[in-house]
Amino acid sequence: MRAIRRFNVRTALPQGLAPLSDLATNLRWSWHRRTRDLFRDMDPAVWDRVHGDPVALLAGLSPQRLDELAADPGFVGRVHAAADSLSTYLTAPVWYDEFRQHEDAAASIAYFSAEFGITHVLPQYSGGLGILAGDHLKSASDLGVPIVGIGLFYKEGYFNQQLSAEGWQLESYPLLDPDGLPLTLLREADGTPVDITLALPEGRTLHARVWRAQVGRVPLLLLDSDVEANDDSARELTARLYGGGGDQRLQQEMLLGIGGVRALRTWSRLTGAPAPEVYHCNEGHAGFLSVERISELVTGNGLDFEQARRAVRASNVFTTHTPVPAGIDRFDAELVRTHFSGSAQLPGVSTEQILPLGAEDYEGGQHGIFNMAVMGLRMAQRANGVSELHGAVSRSMFDQLWPGFDDEEVPITSITNGVHAPTWMDSRVIDFGRKYLGEGDIRAAIGWDRVGQLPRGELWSVKHELRNQLVLDVRERVRESAQFRGASDAELGWVENLLDPDVLTIGFARRVPTYKRLTLMLRDPERLAGLLLDPERPVQLVIAGKSHPADETGKKLIQEMVQFTDDPKLRHRIVFLPNYDMQMAQSLMPGVDVWLNNPLRPYEASGTSGMKAALNGGLNLSILDGWWDEWFDGSNGWAIPSAVPTRDTTSSKMDPERRDDLEAAALYDLIENQVAARFYDRDGDGVPQRWLEMVEHTLAVLGPKVLATRMVRDYTTKLYTPAAIAGRAATGDDFGLAKDLASYSSRARDAFADVRIEHVEADGLTDIPALGECITVRAYVVLGGLRPDEVMVQVVHGRASDTDDLHDVELTEIHAAEDLGDGRARFEGSVSLNRTGAFGYSVRVLPRHPGLANIAELGLVVNA
Repeated sequence: MRAIRRFNVRTALPQGLAPLSDLATNLRWSWHRRTRDLFRDMDPAVWDRVHGDPVALLAGLSPQRLDELAADPGFVGRVHAAADSLSTYLTAPVWYDEFRQHEDAAASIAYFSAEFGITHVLPQYSGGLGILAGDHLKSASDLGVPIVGIGLFYKEGYFNQQLSAEGWQLESYPLLDPDGLPLTLLREADGTPVDITLALPEGRTLHARVWRAQVGRVPLLLLDSDVEANDDSARELTARLYGGGGDQRLQQEMLLGIGGVRALRTWSRLTGAPAPEVYHCNEGHAGFLSVERISELVTGNGLDFEQARRAVRASNVFTTHTPVPAGIDRFDAELVRTHFSGSAQLPGVSTEQILPLGAEDYEGGQHGIFNMAVMGLRMAQRANGVSELHGAVSRSMFDQLWPGFDDEEVPITSITNGVHAPTWMDSRVIDFGRKYLGEGDIRAAIGWDRVGQLPRGELWSVKHELRNQLVLDVRERVRESAQFRGASDAELGWVENLLDPDVLTIGFARRVPTYKRLTLMLRDPERLAGLLLDPERPVQLVIAGKSHPADETGKKLIQEMVQFTDDPKLRHRIVFLPNYDMQMAQSLMPGVDVWLNNPLRPYEASGTSGMKAALNGGLNLSILDGWWDEWFDGSNGWAIPSAVPTRDTTSSKMDPERRDDLEAAALYDLIENQVAARFYDRDGDGVPQRWLEMVEHTLAVLGPKVLATRMVRDYTTKLYTPAAIAGRAATGDDFGLAKDLASYSSRARDAFADVRIEHVEADGLTDIPALGECITVRAYVVLGGLRPDEVMVQVVHGRASDTDDLHDVELTEIHAAEDLGDGRARFEGSVSLNRTGAFGYSVRVLPRHPGLANIAELGLVVNA
């Protein structure tokens, strides 16, 4: 008989151990080794059985064992020391305290994401997007940046991956009991659970409760639709991350965006926390948060839709993570209409106002589609990609939203991702660094400039320890997988010789969409086998990755890889590990010598796995894509030559088979002639001096750059603080600026249909123009009903190509010099000739208003 409900009964803690409850529910333990060691030492066997979950550990210990620990003064002292450490962490002055003394910083920032990878114990993530979101919250906590995370609680998580005997991916969905996780239920003052409600079509109401995970200083609010007040369909709404489609996916995103804003309001009401001044939408899944905020302003502050939209945009930040159009959520516009009309209509907002926000009503778009990324960009005054290359790709990908502007001017900037060092650096690396670089925390970018002081022999020993630990972990995982696939113990003797801690070890672990090219290394199986079995310089590969359950192509790629690794001649040198998750990654990244990444350029937005390997003394071997395109310097790893020009930011027209053949051959050549050659080049003491020289350089150069604390500081200074300032300006003085901008935007759109540049003239040039000369440019402009101070006229000048295209452009504003009557004006100014060679210029007219964050914001421009 199956239980109709299950829950964990927690043992009451003896008084001396009472702080363990707070230590278990604050997820700081997931990156604080001493706290984890404390829990492990309570009962190592139980700790291993519950896979390092402190809440499950406390539930699994007997009262007798707890009484024994409570009677041990030494252990009780450790408990209270850990509690004091947590208290100090939560209250000590940190970076943001000093930052806000000098900057007009945000009092609170809401961070919305469909997934969060905080710890394997709370599996609410599928891949890089969630891990990045988790590292963002952890680093915000370390820095004291006042973020509140908003997500959904998925009772079945993403999925657990296993392999069939034939190597086919199998999915299972173990139920997660929130009562048995490091979560607390958000309750009203009278103790009743908070109830967040949304109207759905056909008179239905969606109810959700809110679970809080405490991530150091940062609260993470997770909405859960599995409540009795819902019908069966609504209860299953948050069952699986990225599960279902159509209605279910849309309703998930409505709950995340609209319900998330309502959860934030409840959180502030119950706790006194300040209402967020900035709303950061991490990918498009939470885009409907903007519609809810508009509804609030229309109904609560008497604004019309356009005024409210301008106020909301000012304080919104949008981050796009995918350069792959297929990775963007797109819905049938009629489905959206159904969910925002009739009984489901948001107060004060009509579907005719919502649908244009996500409409693909531009050249190349698809009529009748509602695009969540497009809505995110249209509803955020500030947007970014997640590496410099991805920023360029995104500007090209979305340039039709800003017609008339060159891609370089599309208002999407970039902030390169980073990783949370305390989570991803192995404790042996941290201890080694502290031993020779001082007590300064190398995880916080202190001491990286002195890595040359590390004794190479000892550094090599640490890497050997990490490689050996990975080998042991791989053997255990492969044994378990083989048993699941049907192998008997008698058949598994070979596992004891699986991998070798003295062999060059390359890691590759990714999600498995086609563009990440899991099987590129299999293009020439005989060549790969030769590398693996080389008698002098062998190579071993550790591979992992999950394919989306609906992606049959991805599953076939996994099967192809697994069947290759099953070859008895090769299986001691190459393995595929099922069920890639954070726990596996924390063993895999430190244990490899080289991290391999071979996506189809430029489809890797950033990628952070190689950053984690670098922090642990690993080198990168990658296509120049994502962050590697930005930070590869020729000495911190290897760049796999691309078959297409690296200046391209769009997909290549080259035959994909030909491209894969060329790039795979380049990969084999690099591994054989450079990577393996350098790894096995040893001195008389068996130490690879030239290899470790590269490791030292990697640590010194990449160490400070790849930290998520650097990333969060960048978000704070470049996006959050300007958004907070703009939001206050837009809403201050009874929303005066937002109202004026709404009025101006409407007039400008009408006027720019009639704005034109009648004539441009220039004088001041000599017969042979020389560097340093100035020319005077005059433009005669028809203003279309606008005043001269309501437009900006610029001279766009730079290097001119043979086709008169301008490159390396500079902008010089020229100013109104004469009112010519009849809505016409002469603008005039001087331009300095500050470069040699072919020089060209043009003139353009743009909108001007103090509420605009950039010249392209309204998408209006008239060029000469």
